[in-house]
Amino acid sequence: MRAVGDADQTCGMTIAIDVVGGKWKLHLMWVLAEGPVRFGQIRRKLDGVSEKVLAENLRQLEASGVVHRELFPEVPPRVEYSLTALGVSLNEALAPLEAWGDEHRAALSPRPGVAAR
Repeated sequence: MRAVGDADQTCGMTIAIDVVGGKWKLHLMWVLAEGPVRFGQIRRKLDGVSEKVLAENLRQLEASGVVHRELFPEVPPRVEYSLTALGVSLNEALAPLEAWGDEHRAALSPRPGVAAR
């Protein structure tokens, strides 16, 4: 896994992590996999994320091409977010990571006397 200056030489893992890195992006991918969803619905599903951070992460995922933002010309305006075909593909690639976490949940859960990172 070697990242070098030339984009054609950058490791695929580096590219993927650049898209989904951070505390909330993987969670957003999970929520958006359920289908088109409005901003407020996402906030309710992701307990603890601020409006500012959520908006910023959605913009970054949109800029990466994995999220589609659709503005409906209504009063008041309605905005829905969904995964693009690229986002669906990325979500499918992330499924084994989720399965690994589920499988090893007990072994990785915080244990008494061990400080959390």
